[in-house]
Amino acid sequence: MSNRFDDLLSLEEEPAEPARATRSGRVRWVLRALAVTGAIIVVVLAGLRVVGLQASLGIVVAGVLAVIAVRRVTGASSPPLPPRAGGRVPAGEEPDSWNWSARDALRAAINGWERPLDWCSGNPERFTERVLPRLGELADERLRQRHGVTRESDPARARTLLGERLWTFLSAPSRRTPPPRDLAAIVAELEKL
Repeated sequence: MSNRFDDLLSLEEEPAEPARATRSGRVRWVLRALAVTGAIIVVVLAGLRVVGLQASLGIVVAGVLAVIAVRRVTGASSPPLPPRAGGRVPAGEEPDSWNWSARDALRAAINGWERPLDWCSGNPERFTERVLPRLGELADERLRQRHGVTRESDPARARTLLGERLWTFLSAPSRRTPPPRDLAAIVAELEKL
């Protein structure tokens, strides 16, 4: 490898984008804001005329601009709405957005395991399809972080590190879903890696 690990973690500033791109983005934003404001003003004036009211153009413009400014300030100072049910929850920090998954990370982690385990409690095929691959990924990640191997890269060493019970559990799934006690013992073995 030509890059060292330290090179990947070093903080180097990327070359600045040309000022032209930033300027054109600002111009586009201003034009869009003016178009939206103008459209709102026209709708408000038309609505007032339909109802039979008349208002000064300056008052309507000032009112619309005030509402837009308040909306922009409140939108910038409050977090966005949480994701809808069934939507994907962001896993990490995202720029300019509220990280809803960090609100209760422990609950999210527990739900991430509780739901699949509950869903496949009486169905070994579901356990084999949903939970076993997650446990395998955890084992591989733990092996990679602590020992620099995975089950695929060095099966013999991984088998030795995992132990016969854990290796058998991950490579040859049983015909029945393991009871919670056995699953707890397997997770404990994973934590010891």
